[in-house]
Amino acid sequence: MKMKAMRFYAPGDIRFEEVDVKEPNDNEVLVKIKAALTCGTDIKTYRRGHPVLIKHTPSGFGHEFSGVVEKVGKNVIGFEVGDRVVAANSAPCGKCFFCKRKQYNLCENLDLLNGAYAEYITIPQRIVEKNLLKIPTGLSFEKAAFTEPLANVVHGVERTGINPGDTVGVFGIGPIGLMFARLAKLKGARVIVAGRNPLKLKLANEFALADEIIDIKKYQHPEKIFKSFTDEGKGLDVAVECVGLPEIWEKMFSIVRRGGTVHFFGGCKSGTTVNLDTKMLHYDEIKVISVFHHTPEYFRKSLELIANGDVDVNKLITARMPLEKTKEALEMHERGDAIKVLITP
Repeated sequence: MKMKAMRFYAPGDIRFEEVDVKEPNDNEVLVKIKAALTCGTDIKTYRRGHPVLIKHTPSGFGHEFSGVVEKVGKNVIGFEVGDRVVAANSAPCGKCFFCKRKQYNLCENLDLLNGAYAEYITIPQRIVEKNLLKIPTGLSFEKAAFTEPLANVVHGVERTGINPGDTVGVFGIGPIGLMFARLAKLKGARVIVAGRNPLKLKLANEFALADEIIDIKKYQHPEKIFKSFTDEGKGLDVAVECVGLPEIWEKMFSIVRRGGTVHFFGGCKSGTTVNLDTKMLHYDEIKVISVFHHTPEYFRKSLELIANGDVDVNKLITARMPLEKTKEALEMHERGDAIKVLITP
């Protein structure tokens, strides 16, 4: 059985090819992909590779998707041909040092899955058992495909400890920043966001429902504007960095109040270092947090939020392209001409 797929060969080199479908073993499930989404991580992988996600080349590519069960291994329980499903891009082992401490996102043996930019994808046993979910009746494939990216944000928001009435600032409003802002609103927070892209600023209003929107192109020091929107100008209760740049990480301490929380949600390039004001950390009692990835619990919570309509993810799809145009879709996303591009095989 053959399929069309986008394959990763090297940084900057992805190819649309016809390849063999990996037939599922007795414990696996073959899914026919109905919707896939572009992602910032896929763009980074496309540009510079990814030693964790892609260890061998050529490799399948892409990890946010939903689809229909095409084949089921004979030992698989709970799924049948025709089921509408969404899968996470990983599943923890449940046995390592971190899993025993319920820090499943830090699992030393995460089973990873790539290959969403294709007509079919084979779901490995551990993901079938822990992170393959049926899509609720009435929920579209394109909305369900957001379950994985939103799960990261659900995890981040839950771990941050946002309380009703808090003033939360989000610096960087790509899809992740927009979703973080939306979930902070659902927590009852007053939300201030900052960005520079007109499309993203528009969605900060229409999707995130932010209370204040700062166009950083208009200000030499936008971090000072954040403080002007806070009680007595003291600073944010929670400052969230969703860009992943060291110079932005360092600015976060200038917009949070004493006793507040700084959340470094945007991951910087490996090997990056930053300078932090130890006086502020200690004497101002700034809490610092950084949350990575998701867990089965947050993956399920994410799907529930989407199915309930609490997060209208469809608004984040600003372009649609066929599978063979995946390279163009990634480049459009990278340029900021789209928030999320829906790829349809």
